[in-house]
Amino acid sequence: MNRVVGLETEYGCLTNDLPGIPSAVTRVRDWIFREQRYGLIDVHQRDWDEPAGNGGFLFNGGRAYIDMGHLEYCTPECMSLIDVLRYDQGGDAILLEAVKDLRLEKNVNFIRNNIDHYSGATFGCHENYLVRRTAPLTEANVHSLLAFLTLRLLYVSAGRVGATLAAESRGEFTKPGADNVFQISQRADYINNDLFEWVQFNRAIINTRDEPLADARKYRRLHLLHGDTNVLPTTLLLKVGTTSLVLDLLELDCLPKIMLADAVMTFRTVAHQLTGPWLVPLADGRCVDAIELLQQYQEAAKRELRGRDKETDDLLKIWGATLASLAREPDELVGKVDWITKHWLLKQFKDQEKIDWSDAWLKSQDLEFHHVDPLRSLGLALAQTPAPWNISAQEIAEATLHPPKNTRAHVRSRAMQLLSKQAVEYYVDWEIIGAEGGDSLHLLDPFDASPREAESWSRDLGDTSHKPSQRRHKTE
Repeated sequence: MNRVVGLETEYGCLTNDLPGIPSAVTRVRDWIFREQRYGLIDVHQRDWDEPAGNGGFLFNGGRAYIDMGHLEYCTPECMSLIDVLRYDQGGDAILLEAVKDLRLEKNVNFIRNNIDHYSGATFGCHENYLVRRTAPLTEANVHSLLAFLTLRLLYVSAGRVGATLAAESRGEFTKPGADNVFQISQRADYINNDLFEWVQFNRAIINTRDEPLADARKYRRLHLLHGDTNVLPTTLLLKVGTTSLVLDLLELDCLPKIMLADAVMTFRTVAHQLTGPWLVPLADGRCVDAIELLQQYQEAAKRELRGRDKETDDLLKIWGATLASLAREPDELVGKVDWITKHWLLKQFKDQEKIDWSDAWLKSQDLEFHHVDPLRSLGLALAQTPAPWNISAQEIAEATLHPPKNTRAHVRSRAMQLLSKQAVEYYVDWEIIGAEGGDSLHLLDPFDASPREAESWSRDLGDTSHKPSQRRHKTE
């Protein structure tokens, strides 16, 4: 990839916790940081809703914390698709190890989904893409990017049983047949805007908050929250990879000139249409097949970026084949695209048991698709991952502790290892690290894995740690 990328996964948790005891999420969070097992706990409040001890940074360069009751895992900054997959699955591996070590296997299960079928609440998988400030954000380019991010749901979504009333319709107490459906996207029913700054109560396809967590003169961060949490490796890497390629086209000012009539309405409508052709209205009054529009992005990327490197060429090939299968025979993507795989599996179960989509049994099977444990996940049991994207269990295990070597996650991890051995109070963030009594180490370039300042900062840390006024924070 030509940029730094990171994912934030908010896990669902299935548990029968009893009142009066620490929640499973809290116990797993504490296990991660106990005796600095996987990282350093936050010793200072980060924000009004992130008090000290709520979470911390991990030695693999990522982060884990509790967000509105959910355990959230953030990957480190990654510059390759394989690293995105390794560190994403590394988060699952840490949670699995915690559950087993705490002997909670019979009572606690973490799942990679976005819907609470009981309450109707949603929780997300956020994507973060570093974008250069020089990217020409003209009106035409923003509309084209918005169109791509809307239409990509046809191959990046996880699928769900049932539906949730959109925000403007939630005053209605009933909507006949709303629950007797299967739809492509888990998040579509919750998206209210095409562009908006805040994330919780007015979710948008493009989040416009300008918080680069890097040198603001050079970079911005595209923060997306409308996508689903993925189970199958192919879906995850298509989502991240093709979005990164489209951002390459944006920076080159080579995006196709495509503008939807209404991106939010298109997102919701397509999500409820399980078979093609997926005709979508454009701003110029035409209705065009969504696959044909997506092929324009793939063809532009092939024209501008083919031959750049093997990863790009592999991705372009798999992207093209995926779009061809969607247009011709979507069931060819069973094992590769989440929502198609889940629909294929649950429809067989539904027909065999002679039940409707509204049956609670199907919602239960829906959740089984998303288990982080490969021995339980119905989705992973069907995975068919292309050879370039296969990774080993050893690679995943290494990703739980060791950071990528080619991004600033590497230097942050090294600094944290030093802090773990020193008797000082510390603070760690994505772009800044410090110890009480010393200067801060600024990591404003996410591409720089060995900034010149790091060596002198490490030397100074050794001097600072011997001052008698300092004390080391101990995790509980």
